[in-house]
Amino acid sequence: MSDPNILLRALSADGILRLTLNDVARRNALSEAMLAQLGAAFAEAGAARAVRVIVLAANGPAFCAGHDLKELTAGRKAPDRGRAYFAQVMAQCSGVMQGIVNCPKPVIAEVTGVATAAGCQLVASCDLAIAAESARFSTPGVHIGLFCSTPMVALSRNVTNKHAMEMLLTGDMIPAPRAADMGLVNSAVPEADLTCTVMEMARKIASKSSMTLATGKRAYYAQRQMPLADAYDYASHVMVENMLAHDAEEGIDAFIAKRAAQWQDK
Repeated sequence: MSDPNILLRALSADGILRLTLNDVARRNALSEAMLAQLGAAFAEAGAARAVRVIVLAANGPAFCAGHDLKELTAGRKAPDRGRAYFAQVMAQCSGVMQGIVNCPKPVIAEVTGVATAAGCQLVASCDLAIAAESARFSTPGVHIGLFCSTPMVALSRNVTNKHAMEMLLTGDMIPAPRAADMGLVNSAVPEADLTCTVMEMARKIASKSSMTLATGKRAYYAQRQMPLADAYDYASHVMVENMLAHDAEEGIDAFIAKRAAQWQDK
C-alpha cells in the first residue's frame, strides 16, 4: 500500500504538477494502493498554492486498465462472497473520480496506450484530455459479465447517449481520433507531439488567476446539474462574487490600460 513508485510526482517551476501512473506490471490498474495514492495526490494538490494545473499521465503500454480484477477476485473469499469489500473498493474509486472533479485545480489527462473500464472513467473524469493518436478506449465489462456501471457515470457526462451506450453495450475499442469526435477527449495528436501539446495547454491555463480557474471549475460542474433558470440564478451569483474579487478587478483594469495583469490568486 505504501509503495511510492506506482505514482510519480513532479512539480515544475511554473506550477504544473505531473502525476504519472507507474504500476507498469499491472498495467496501471486502479488497485487499492493506486486509488489511495491518487486520492491523496489530488487532495494535496488541490490545497497546494504552488500547484496551478495537474497533468495525469502514465508509463507503459496502458494508460490504465481499470480495476485490479485479481484483487477483486481475492475478495470473494470473505464469508459474504466479497460484498463488503466490493462496496469499499467501488466507494474508494468513486471518491477518487469525484475528487478530480472537485479539485479546484484544472486536470488534464495525457493519454497513451489503452484506457479501459475504470481507466476510461479516469480519463472522462478529468477536465480536459489529449490523447496520442495510437491510444484506444473501451468500457469492456460486458465481455466478462460485469457491466461498466461506475465508468458509465463519467462516460455519459462526456459523450452523447448513443455513443455512451455503443461503448457500454459492445465493449469495443474506440481509437483516439473517434474518441475526439465523440467528445471523450479534446484532441488526438501524434504520440511524439503529445507531451509538448499537453504542456503547452497546461502552461496557458497556469498563466491565469488560480482563483478565477477554481471559481469557474466549481461553477461549471455545479450548474450543469441544474434546471436552466436555477443555473442562471446560480451563475449570476457566482459572477457577482467573482467581480468583487481582487483578480477580477486587476484583470479588468489591466485590460482597459492595455498592460499585463498581476495576479494575486484572490
